Amino acid sequence: MRLDPALWAGKPGLSKLLGALDADSGTTRFVGGAVRDWLLGLPVSDIDLATRLKPDAVIAALERAGIRAVPTGLQHGTVTAVSGGVPHEVTTLRRDVATFGRHAEVAFTDDWQEDARRRDFTINALYADPGTGELIDFFGGLDDLKSRRVRFIGAPLERIAEDHLRILRFFRFSARFAPELDAQGLAACAARANDLMALSRERIRDELLKLLALPSPEPTVAAMLAHDILKPVLPEIAASRLPALAALIAAEGAARVAPDGLRRLAALLPESPPLAAEIAARLKLSNAGKGRLVHAAGRPAVPDDPRALAYSIGAEPTLDRLLLTGDPRAAQWAGPLSHYTRPRLPISGKDLIAMGLPPGPAVSRRLAEVEQLWVAAGFPADRNKTMAIAREVLGVR
Repeated sequence: MRLDPALWAGKPGLSKLLGALDADSGTTRFVGGAVRDWLLGLPVSDIDLATRLKPDAVIAALERAGIRAVPTGLQHGTVTAVSGGVPHEVTTLRRDVATFGRHAEVAFTDDWQEDARRRDFTINALYADPGTGELIDFFGGLDDLKSRRVRFIGAPLERIAEDHLRILRFFRFSARFAPELDAQGLAACAARANDLMALSRERIRDELLKLLALPSPEPTVAAMLAHDILKPVLPEIAASRLPALAALIAAEGAARVAPDGLRRLAALLPESPPLAAEIAARLKLSNAGKGRLVHAAGRPAVPDDPRALAYSIGAEPTLDRLLLTGDPRAAQWAGPLSHYTRPRLPISGKDLIAMGLPPGPAVSRRLAEVEQLWVAAGFPADRNKTMAIAREVLGVR
């Protein structure tokens, strides 16, 4: 079986990169997600390469060709080649010498099957010759792809022991590609769920949010909760929250809003802002992410003019609230909120002082009263209208 080389012909800088890495001789091949997605007819953005060249030889070859080489992971054989403005990961064939559940000690090899053996799932261990499109499949990945099955290479328990993150990757790839979970893989993930505790919370966060952002993650999440996969690291998520997730996904679809992993995580959590703050800290969310999770947790109603709430907490948290509460205005406001820019109050404390208010703490308090009425009036941009509001607050003409 072959891929049509037209799939990658004309990709910026790729032909130059393949030439530099001697792909015509079989030294370098496409590998992993790009091959899988080309076979499925899906869009491909990242094209990774596997090569028999050692990392120092890769760097030397790139430099000779005038291609920028970034040593992003030399210890594990990975160099990022920036060709035509596009980054490509180039990784030397390798085999595991020792694994520690979170990282591995590797040795370089020139054996393609050894390299394939250390990968996680059969559908991610497919190679393609860049010149001919010929596919190389050592572990039945093509058949699994045809039957939409996500299957570990070798013994699932051993593969999970090598890298605990493969538990979450199993569910993420299954949610994306497989209508049913592989029974052996599921059993192994359930047996090793406690291994997740050894992972950094950042790795757990990134993998979980990717899973939740998929079009239809509910059946997979339900299976994870039924088998206590998340219990060691996120025991707050319970099966009783699954209807809230389903309702949110339906609301996103009705409003034509893109899936959002963080918003969907909020749907799965109890409606408690303090708990949301604790989980945000545990997952090391950014300040913006923490704010969204906390604002979503209370589920208070959105005011008649959602811009009033957006002015206070931001546009994204406001849209989260509309969707999470099932507010029918979500479709109406999704577009405007996506382009929302926080308006600026047209007057300042100096204007209040000019009206006769003595300088001091009262200025900021009165300006806040003016701002509140200005928001309620719909954010008039006209300075004269805002000055009229200020005069009303101060009781002057």
